[in-house]
Amino acid sequence: MAGLSLKCGDCGALLKSVEEAQEHAELTSHSNFAESTEAVLNLICTTCRKPCRSKTESDLHTKRTGHAEFVDKTAEAAKPISLEAPKKAPESDDPMDTSGTDQPQELVVPEVDKTMLEELQVMDFPIERATRALHYSGNASVEAAVNWLVEHESDPDIDQMPMVPANTKVEPAKPFLTPEEAKKKAQELKERARKKKEEEEKRTEREKEKERIRIGKELLEAKRMEEDNERKRIMALRKAEKEEERRARERIRQKLEEDKAERRRKLGLPAEDPAAPKPSTPVVEEKKSSLPIRPATKTEQMRECLRSLKHNHKDDDARVKRAFQTLFTYIGNVVKNPDEEKFRKIRLTNQTFQDRVGSLKGGIEFLELCGFEKIEGGEFLFLARDKVDRTILSSAGSELNSAINNPFFGVL
Repeated sequence: MAGLSLKCGDCGALLKSVEEAQEHAELTSHSNFAESTEAVLNLICTTCRKPCRSKTESDLHTKRTGHAEFVDKTAEAAKPISLEAPKKAPESDDPMDTSGTDQPQELVVPEVDKTMLEELQVMDFPIERATRALHYSGNASVEAAVNWLVEHESDPDIDQMPMVPANTKVEPAKPFLTPEEAKKKAQELKERARKKKEEEEKRTEREKEKERIRIGKELLEAKRMEEDNERKRIMALRKAEKEEERRARERIRQKLEEDKAERRRKLGLPAEDPAAPKPSTPVVEEKKSSLPIRPATKTEQMRECLRSLKHNHKDDDARVKRAFQTLFTYIGNVVKNPDEEKFRKIRLTNQTFQDRVGSLKGGIEFLELCGFEKIEGGEFLFLARDKVDRTILSSAGSELNSAINNPFFGVL
């Protein structure tokens, strides 16, 4: 059976003539061709009569124009292929002379409805775009052509004149519109196209907003996870520090034991037997009970009050330090201006006082140790002029200064 096409051995393309094979070789540098009994596919669009030589080409045509019906005329167009090299046709003065069986099919500008073409030109569309729109919309209507232009505005070949085989059929002409009707129609179509474009932009903006919200949620989740990891890291560091402190105390204890044993050795005393029984608890209690108990001084009570305040709020060092500084300011004002009542009277419901001192356990107790007393049903703290004791206030100032500046205050 005679071959119906030439098949490229490099890419598998089917070519229907030696001339096409030569062009294919020039474009791709492929040189391996063989005669094939497989006919070149020939799908004709029933709407615009555009020929498509592959399923991919027909799918692309459908996507661009919306034309989905094709007629398979592969069998009608199939004919044995001639393997002779094409001969150059003699030059002729008649450009329309297409005689000769080996001449390729002539491509011409498609014939479109002249009336609709004029209407599109009145709407300020270039002739190339207008012709292409009418051709690919099947000369259906001016509205269909405008819709096609709107959908294919970004096509790279939008401003190129379309070319089709010379036997392309022309659709019947549509009724002619007056210039006024054409302008009105054009305005309606442009307005419709504008609204469609605005809707598309709104939809795109909604999609972008959803994407921004999604990214925002992911960032918040990432930040939360990072904070959790940082919190775990700090807890691990604190645990390690406590363990290191425990080991340091143990090393100090061992060192003290070694020093004690060394001193006993130098004094000629026997080494202390770790298994020796320790004095019983009752004896220790009897010795303790025999010692006089000294009552805590005012200064010691102040120091213990500040230690309790720091211990009760050990997780918020900044707040504790601010409370110490505020108390220091109150005591300093009284010492400097003992006759000024405004420095010796504090409203307990004052928001600033509550935020800095009153809400912390131990703050009001410290002021009471300095001589302040609650008056007027507990609404004020007041230090009477005759109860201003500079010695006590000086001690309070010293304890507060130590609490503020000594990083180890309250640790032991």
